[in-house]
Amino acid sequence: MVSIELPDGSKKEFPGPVTVAEVAASIGAGLAKAALAGRVGRGALSRVVDTSFVIDHDERLAIVTDKDAHGLEVIRHSTAHLLAYAVKELFPDAQVTIGPVIENGFYYDFSYKRPFTTEDLVAIEAKMTELARKDEKVERRVLPRDQAVDHFRGIGEAYKAEIIAGIPANQEVSLYREGAFEDLCRGPHVPSTGKLRHFKLMKVAGAYWRGDHRNEMLQRIYGTAWATKDELQQYLQRIEEAEKRDHRKLGRELDLFHVQEEGPGLVFWHPKGWAIWQAVEQYMRGVYHRSGYQEVRAPQVLDVSLWQKSGHWDNYQENMFFTESEKRTYALKPMNCPGHVQIFKHGLRSYRDLPIRYGEFGACHRNEPSGGLHGILRVRGFTQDDGHIFCMEEQIEAEVTVFHRQALAVYADFGFTDIRIKIALRPDKRIGSDEFWDRTEEMLRRALRAAGVAWEELPGEGAFYAPKIEYHLRDAIGRTWQLGTMQIDFMMPGRLGAEYVGEDSARHVPAMLHRAIVGSMERFIGILIEHHAGALPAWLAPIQVSVLTITEGQAEYATELVKTLQKQGLRVESDLRNEKITYKIREHSLQKVPYILVVGDKEKANGTVAVRARGNHDLGVMSVADFASKLGTDIAQKL
Repeated sequence: MVSIELPDGSKKEFPGPVTVAEVAASIGAGLAKAALAGRVGRGALSRVVDTSFVIDHDERLAIVTDKDAHGLEVIRHSTAHLLAYAVKELFPDAQVTIGPVIENGFYYDFSYKRPFTTEDLVAIEAKMTELARKDEKVERRVLPRDQAVDHFRGIGEAYKAEIIAGIPANQEVSLYREGAFEDLCRGPHVPSTGKLRHFKLMKVAGAYWRGDHRNEMLQRIYGTAWATKDELQQYLQRIEEAEKRDHRKLGRELDLFHVQEEGPGLVFWHPKGWAIWQAVEQYMRGVYHRSGYQEVRAPQVLDVSLWQKSGHWDNYQENMFFTESEKRTYALKPMNCPGHVQIFKHGLRSYRDLPIRYGEFGACHRNEPSGGLHGILRVRGFTQDDGHIFCMEEQIEAEVTVFHRQALAVYADFGFTDIRIKIALRPDKRIGSDEFWDRTEEMLRRALRAAGVAWEELPGEGAFYAPKIEYHLRDAIGRTWQLGTMQIDFMMPGRLGAEYVGEDSARHVPAMLHRAIVGSMERFIGILIEHHAGALPAWLAPIQVSVLTITEGQAEYATELVKTLQKQGLRVESDLRNEKITYKIREHSLQKVPYILVVGDKEKANGTVAVRARGNHDLGVMSVADFASKLGTDIAQKL
């Protein structure tokens, strides 16, 4: 007898082993038809299995449908296999490699003799639809490793054979077949291809085999899949909107920045882009000073011995840039923290001095793969609003709580109010004992409890030296960006010899809290541009006011007006060209300037301005003082 406990606490009894599909059918025909998979077990120990999975002992089971997050992942996983099936049907010589689920969809990498075209994508998607309509059963089988290697070599799939050959010899591997196509996979999958109805192929990109630039360049086909037609359409609309907001496109149109081949992953900031940078930096500098941070500056290049002591050499060197001079090896700093420890160490510290808070707009360099670079969102050279707090263990909770309130206030000023909190826990590659990680992870939990917030936990995603709180912001079109962090670290200050004299007159290692609110300035500005679709609020806009003349007769008045507003700290430009005023208004509107001031003979005579707000809103005529006051209010209120 097998007893199955359902999510509502009820139980079903079966005379012997039973499949997930059979349990679903015993509950009702509707659930049996909707079942995509099953989730067996409880809580963190539960796992998702195929509907064909046999349960041979008492167990807890939830039937997974397309209304569950797990169900959507199964759909996307299965659609990746459907993509590979379609490619093999149309291009038999293509070899399949790997095809994981990613956020909002999936991809599959292929090796083929020529590049796939846009027309190929259309044909592949049509073939996927055709195969899905066949509603072919998806079947799983298990083979010993060596037998699986021979199987894939026998059908000419060298990449699959190589993947399996890397698995320990005593293990078995699972294969999934649908129609004429069979693929290596851990599963689970939908019970039949007919469950896959709402998908679209998005693009083709290059990707190195196993992510190594020394290997063959493969072709990566990206796709998206959803549970319903409406969800698919909504996603495609978000993608269309995201393309309009692409910071690279807006960066060109608004003349903010550029990148070029001679400096991959490095940004050339134009005057307007640098004005945005300065607005962000000066705002964050004010946050530093109001929060008791002392601004510091550490060197860009340091001897490699320091990076060996800090742990970066063993855990991060593949991401670092190195150089040599006079037979010494140096590294460009990928992080600011070791430099801040050196500043802390320069003098004897007492417990009475703590906490000590250092802040730096520190330029860092990381050797990101060229294929991963993306405008100013993913770069090799960047500047962080970086800060480190040296404190005693009993001060940690208060510091984290204050930082949390501070971070939320900053995000609100920049226009972000939907914030998700997550804790990134110990990664596989790390320094420190399990006891250290247990203790520091629990400290972060306690601090968030004290702040009264809920959070999600991310196993394996912490830094190599410390767990961290992450702040994930949702933008205007529903995308999520990870920005701020707070990390508790006892390892690095201990490894680098940081100490303070305690109340007991003994030497102690301080806790080091790594904190950033906006993180990479480059990335944050890219996110701001996309969030606001280039129409930055007045306090951030590179040009806050454009003064436009109707005829040449107002040139002197416009010039004096610009000087008056600039003396009040405003970013102002004039357009004195002998062009039609409608043409000039349109040009400056396309530049997304918050306010356009039109001056003709009447305005000149009366010392007034005709004000147009962004979005073609006519605010009428007002005095220069009244306009300056209005704009000053906008800036003060972060509008």
